[in-house]
Amino acid sequence: MRHDRRNHGVTPFTRRIYALVSTIPYGQVSSYGEVAAMAGRPGAPRAVGSALARIPDDLDLPWWRVVNSSGKISTSPIHHTAQIQRALLEDEGVHFSTGGRIDWDLFGWTADGRSLESEPDWSTA
Repeated sequence: MRHDRRNHGVTPFTRRIYALVSTIPYGQVSSYGEVAAMAGRPGAPRAVGSALARIPDDLDLPWWRVVNSSGKISTSPIHHTAQIQRALLEDEGVHFSTGGRIDWDLFGWTADGRSLESEPDWSTA
């Protein structure tokens, strides 16, 4: 079977996740659950985390802008990923409380009820 680079070898749901994450503005964050809901699968935050852990090398996505529903960076089995994520967010002006929590009122982003149910166009990616 020939590999279609436009699809990046991923499922339609994963492509929707990538398309949504690419729209999270600089200096703002969304949650895994919010991204899952906007991508058409509410209740699938772990699937979002799995998809972000497998971003193809040729996609430039701001994966660090997705945090858990408590406003914290989720721990990762990948060495130093949490520290890298925090540094990238701080570079964008995102502030953390002493307990490592992000204030949703200041830095939280949702697409205002927008969902991405259709296939994103990867032909220009």
